[in-house]
Amino acid sequence: MTSPPQSSARPPAIPSTRETTILGSELAYTTAGTGPAVLLVHGLGGDRRTWRHLIGPLATGHTVIAVDLPGHGQSGPPAGDFSLGAHATALRDLLITLGHGSATVVGHSLGGGIALQFAYQFPERTDRLVLISSGGLGPEVTPVLRAATLPGAEVVVAGMALLPRWLTRRVVPVLSLLPGVAARQDAGPLAESLHQLGRVTHRRAFIRTARSVLDWRGQAVSATSHLQLLADLPVMVAWGDHDATIPPGHHRAVADLLPNPTVVEITGAGHYPHETAVDQILPALLAFLAGSTAFQYSEDRWRHLLARSPLT
Repeated sequence: MTSPPQSSARPPAIPSTRETTILGSELAYTTAGTGPAVLLVHGLGGDRRTWRHLIGPLATGHTVIAVDLPGHGQSGPPAGDFSLGAHATALRDLLITLGHGSATVVGHSLGGGIALQFAYQFPERTDRLVLISSGGLGPEVTPVLRAATLPGAEVVVAGMALLPRWLTRRVVPVLSLLPGVAARQDAGPLAESLHQLGRVTHRRAFIRTARSVLDWRGQAVSATSHLQLLADLPVMVAWGDHDATIPPGHHRAVADLLPNPTVVEITGAGHYPHETAVDQILPALLAFLAGSTAFQYSEDRWRHLLARSPLT
């Protein structure tokens, strides 16, 4: 009797939630799968649950690590400050603690700015860079985030966080009628982010992180002068063409400055394409991971790139 053929497909990876203590501060993360590391970095006021639709599919061929940034989600406050550099260092320390020499770093919004900072500070630990609706690419940003830098912002945020999710989901589409405030498609993710700010520790982390990268005029930190250092690094830039939080023009301009980027503009998506347009961004991300070669750091090459004139 002939035995039935065995399927070669891998069983689905089961994510597990874990915590680790680094320099006295707890970092919470979800991990799944085996293989080259992919580190997922959420945006301002969010947490690792924003990646719930991507973790399983990515884990079929990779070790996926979705982390709560210090002060966010279930992670404790940072040992130091809330700057991009401090967040990037916390991610470096997490990779070392988990035994990964390098990773593909995927960042959304603020997480994109942190991913850029990570690649700048730790190029030898960066395999690839994926920027989704990334911050740090130009000054313009929604007035809602600029307002977070003003005096009394924490009181306002506390009031908004107490609104029921169903009410927030209804308010966002109304706000979307105002230019540059919010995209209607983002009502669900925004409601979830606001709900997370109901805890005073999360609100303080949100305000302090926002003030480290923003002022009343917009984004105060830019990575564009460092883009020349990414010349040899595989980079994917993805955004929604209806993003009202960060102008799509930032991503188009940066893609034009990079030598060979993978560009994914998602029609009809807002600021959270990894949540609201999974069927479009996931195939592109998987193809990018499969079709690119991990970056190999060379100090001689890095020295050459540092000596070049900045991109304009």
